[in-house]
Amino acid sequence: MPTQPATSSQSDQIPAIQNLISVLWPSFLTAAAATIVFFTLFDPVQLGRLLGLELSRMAGYTGGFFAFWFLTSISCALTCYFRRPCHRVSSVDRE
Repeated sequence: MPTQPATSSQSDQIPAIQNLISVLWPSFLTAAAATIVFFTLFDPVQLGRLLGLELSRMAGYTGGFFAFWFLTSISCALTCYFRRPCHRVSSVDRE
């Protein structure tokens, strides 16, 4: 069965998994760096006590990493969203 050639709008589509990876991978790397820097300066056990929680160091590092990953993934997702081209209004559409 012959296949139809892709139209320009179909060929411009990026697969969903590629969009997901382009958000999660840089945010993962940024979260790892942020975790290293943050926990070099602050002890997770003492931070837990300030928040009224009893945390082990490993739980603090894990929670901190996932919090940083969540925040940076939101930032990456918004960057991808706002990078999309806008549809321009032509002079024909204004009339």
